[in-house]
Amino acid sequence: LSVLVNSLKGVSSRRLRQMHPTLTRRYWRGVLWSPSYFAASCGGAPLSSIRQYIEQQRTPD
Repeated sequence: LSVLVNSLKGVSSRRLRQMHPTLTRRYWRGVLWSPSYFAASCGGAPLSSIRQYIEQQRTPD
């Protein structure tokens, strides 16, 4: 799963930069995505856990 997620992040990052060159100037380190990811089955993860994870991603470490 981690290989798939990293591949999706890499491909989408390159594609977004091609479509929107201003992203390169805005994100000067070249990082669009967080290195982490969250995966859970739809039936097993409580919505509160998903919301909490997403909210934590909005704040820098």
